Amino acid sequence: METVSRSSLLAWNPRLTKMGEQIRALGLLSGGLDSTLAARVIQAQNVEVLGLHFSTGFCLADRHRILGNRSNPDKPYRNEALRAGADLRIPIEIVDIKDEYLPEVVLNPKFGYGSGMNPCIDCRIFMLQKTREIMKDRGYHFVFTGEVLGQRPMSQRRPPLDDVAEESGLGRLLLRPLSARLLPESIPEEHGWVDREKLFNISGRSRKRQMELADQFKIIDYPQPAGGCCSLPDENYARKLRDFLAHRGTDVTPDDMMLLKVGRHFRLSGDVKMVVGRDQGENTYLERFVQGRTEVWVDDFPSPLTLLEGQPTAIDLETACRITARYSDGRNEPTVPVRWRMGEGEGQLTVVPCQNDIELEALRI
Repeated sequence: METVSRSSLLAWNPRLTKMGEQIRALGLLSGGLDSTLAARVIQAQNVEVLGLHFSTGFCLADRHRILGNRSNPDKPYRNEALRAGADLRIPIEIVDIKDEYLPEVVLNPKFGYGSGMNPCIDCRIFMLQKTREIMKDRGYHFVFTGEVLGQRPMSQRRPPLDDVAEESGLGRLLLRPLSARLLPESIPEEHGWVDREKLFNISGRSRKRQMELADQFKIIDYPQPAGGCCSLPDENYARKLRDFLAHRGTDVTPDDMMLLKVGRHFRLSGDVKMVVGRDQGENTYLERFVQGRTEVWVDDFPSPLTLLEGQPTAIDLETACRITARYSDGRNEPTVPVRWRMGEGEGQLTVVPCQNDIELEALRI
């Protein structure tokens, strides 16, 4: 693993030669319990903390911000990192890496995928490389994360933790406060910037110790532990992303990625895909994307808005109308008139709602 010499440290931070210098650290802050605790532990050692929150384009919070939380509609959207920063009274900086993240991290991860299409090790390395750049540019002393040894089977075993430190270029300037006493001494500990005895030896997948610490630090408002904040580990999302890349290639926009989080998706033929809204919120959101796509809907009953991507044939259009009718309130009618609009052209097809589950599942992405 890379080691950092004192001369290198002084080159990054000439002020280290001054007695009584305020120690400053950068922390990766998702707003989850582990990263919040890590920030609080470092803050308690009189270290000035700046939280960094990376926006990848694959955050579940992006969907909740636009559409609300379908599993808990009454819960208002909030950015958990900003909420945690406010609770801890530390500044939070949101770093937008959307344009780089897909081509540089998701599509060809050096360390492979975890669940779904989650490049978890490469993701951590990429974020910490960006953090290292900020540390050097602004004169911060070290970086910390909320990682816990043994918590995640792929990315938080000891060898991957070492790989992340080395590949990110941080080496021993990377501190994991929640598991620090189970890991080799870091430079912040060695130089007395933090007291190792006031760090922790947490390991494993249980969150019991973290929840006890939350009580101790009076941290009462945090998202459900292990709830996850990224779409990529979700196999349903990963399947849609693989399908998209197989048919559209890597010329992807943030809107493309957002559409993958919305609606039911069906592949009707080689280049024709349909997206069916699941509720009024999704219907309203899909209206933003009608340009260049075929719209399908039912006038006579409450209905999803369906969008077709590609150039549908007559058979594709009929299939889309039948599926749209199935998800409308006219699903049990013998026939349903379904409207469609494609550019300047529009029309209506009267169809039998799709009742064949096997046919439907064969088309579902």
